[in-house]
Amino acid sequence: MASKKFTVLLICMALSAAISACAKSEQTLSASRRTYTIVTVAANLDHPWSVAFLTDGSFLVTERSGQLLKISRDGQKREIIKGLPPVAAEDQGGLMDIITDPSFRSNRTIYFSFSAGGPAGTGTEVARAQLNGTTLENVRIIFRAQPKTPASKHYGSRLLIAPDGKLLVTLGEKTIMQEAQNRGNHLGSVIRINPDGTVPPDNPFTATAGVLPEIYSYGHRNIQGIARHPKTGEIWMHEHGPLGGDELNILKKGANYGWPLVTYGIDYSGKIISTRSAAPGIEPPLIHWTPCIAPSGMTFYTGNRYPEWKGNLFVGSLIQQHLRRLVLAGNTVTHQEKMFGELEERIRDVREGPDGYLYLLTDRNNGRLLRIEPANASE
Repeated sequence: MASKKFTVLLICMALSAAISACAKSEQTLSASRRTYTIVTVAANLDHPWSVAFLTDGSFLVTERSGQLLKISRDGQKREIIKGLPPVAAEDQGGLMDIITDPSFRSNRTIYFSFSAGGPAGTGTEVARAQLNGTTLENVRIIFRAQPKTPASKHYGSRLLIAPDGKLLVTLGEKTIMQEAQNRGNHLGSVIRINPDGTVPPDNPFTATAGVLPEIYSYGHRNIQGIARHPKTGEIWMHEHGPLGGDELNILKKGANYGWPLVTYGIDYSGKIISTRSAAPGIEPPLIHWTPCIAPSGMTFYTGNRYPEWKGNLFVGSLIQQHLRRLVLAGNTVTHQEKMFGELEERIRDVREGPDGYLYLLTDRNNGRLLRIEPANASE
């Protein structure tokens, strides 16, 4: 009899836990003088890093630990995508960004970045492949950052297909700060290549001796956000500063963004890195964040689900654990709002879905894919 009572108790506890979990799948929060429902599309993700949207309404989500997941539109089904190349998942490295080709519906092509190992350490690599169901086919490495180093931080790794069809790859300097000024390697630069990995002849340094031809800009610390401005077509990007001095920039051909010659931050030890925050020949940021927000993920909002946000720029914050909304007048940031800090989760990625909703990824060992919905569509 006691055994039956114990079984009933366990069943009740399990049902209670299930109901509790369902109750937490939606959370109503306020921002911009409105209320929004934060819907958990998928939970228990292992440090998710990036999300891409498939034509059937499902999601591709990378986990830093090295898994690529296909998650159904309603979040109820997840499948592991097979065929990834070896991923060196260590510290800040692992499987990182993922995007679909503009012609994905017909060519099924995706691009993804990851940290790969070698005799000298690890480095960022980019691959392209065709997605066939839950299998990657014709996987080909189209870019390898040189050199590989023992450091396991500052991989950068955001990807973007520019309006001209070229693939942009952001790279960190692997914590070897002075190498961001050395154009003889790829560290601390933005790379511009054709989708097949070849070098466009109009890159800025193709005819410059001693400079790697893939480099489009340099002097970066660690870029983890890149997005195309919907009106101007300009490429915006942000990067991590040291202790202070996170930057928001516009990408310019051949430009030097200054790290570590100029910075608004200091070293984590308190040591002064540079006494200058500006210098001739150095591209200045549009804004900088001090204290740091540790920006990651970025998108311009262009949809109609939140009319009051149209044209705004959204940036995820890791260290301050919020979504940041930037209101713009041209290239001037006129207002900033910290949103959804009540989640108390690091925001790793923010993307606008084809359905017009904003989606977030939270960076933790039980991370989540979230969708922001207006709590009352008639508001």
